[in-house]
Amino acid sequence: MARTRLYRDGKLALEDFPVEDISEYLDDERACVWLDYCSPTAEELATIVEEFQLHPLAVEDAVNEHQRPKLDRYDSHLFLSAYAVELDTSSGQLNATEIGVFITKNALITVRKNDGVKIDPVLARWDESKELARHGVSFLLWGLLDAVVDGHFAAVQSLDTEIETLEDLLFDDAPSNTEVQRRSFALRKSLVLLRRLVLPMREVVNALMRRDLHVLDQEMTPYYQDVYDHVLRATEWTESLRDLVTTILETNLTIQGNRMNLVMKKVTSWAAIIAVPTAITGFYGQNVPYPGFAAHWGFWFSTALIVVLSGSLYWAFRRSDWI
Repeated sequence: MARTRLYRDGKLALEDFPVEDISEYLDDERACVWLDYCSPTAEELATIVEEFQLHPLAVEDAVNEHQRPKLDRYDSHLFLSAYAVELDTSSGQLNATEIGVFITKNALITVRKNDGVKIDPVLARWDESKELARHGVSFLLWGLLDAVVDGHFAAVQSLDTEIETLEDLLFDDAPSNTEVQRRSFALRKSLVLLRRLVLPMREVVNALMRRDLHVLDQEMTPYYQDVYDHVLRATEWTESLRDLVTTILETNLTIQGNRMNLVMKKVTSWAAIIAVPTAITGFYGQNVPYPGFAAHWGFWFSTALIVVLSGSLYWAFRRSDWI
């Protein structure tokens, strides 16, 4: 399925017109075209390769998955690869969807691997900033990058919220060590993936702002600088959250060790207390004459000795907060 838009003289002139009509507008210097493909076939892309003089390597990168976020320069166009992300808060898993972008003098072509890349937020940005449409491709590319980077920022915020919840669970009165470990590893995995997707975007946006590429209108530079600032903030936030998750894992192990030590102290204390009557009754259970043997006072003496010694141990352990 393909979606199209035509801007002429800074205004939206046509929308959702047939792809075959694009050739009629490419020679118009006042026009700017946007073409979007979602899960295109090789035949669909072949129809525009000749029209836009797209390089075969760029087309291959747009079709194949698992490309690194990058900006490649060719004679007739630029090719940009980026990822839209979304966090599944129930599982802590980060879902990433790749998008390829062909940037020409008067056209922007987006190739989405699937509908995981939502195009409606991009259209909303274009419609909300109609006064910038006169900048043509610079305007269209800014709206796309702004939506993608905002998605990165939203994912980082969601991860931050999940980590705060994890911290509360870590110090809960009835802790679940298994749940803490499972969520910690899931969030850490998502942060590692997000870092791999966000970190290269600094190079991508920075390269787009280079004057020698002649991609941007100078009036659009502040808007791209704002996108670049969001990329930096998302990158730094991701780094700090990754360190925080590592700290949570280490803290959880420390807490488990402390709780185990506390349990061992209590068990040891009660074992020491129980050992007193065991030792005394064992001594008096010997079948040999001893002081108090076969006498009532021997029984009362041993009972008193058990109570005194056990009580003393209990008081000493209680005072040391062992039980």
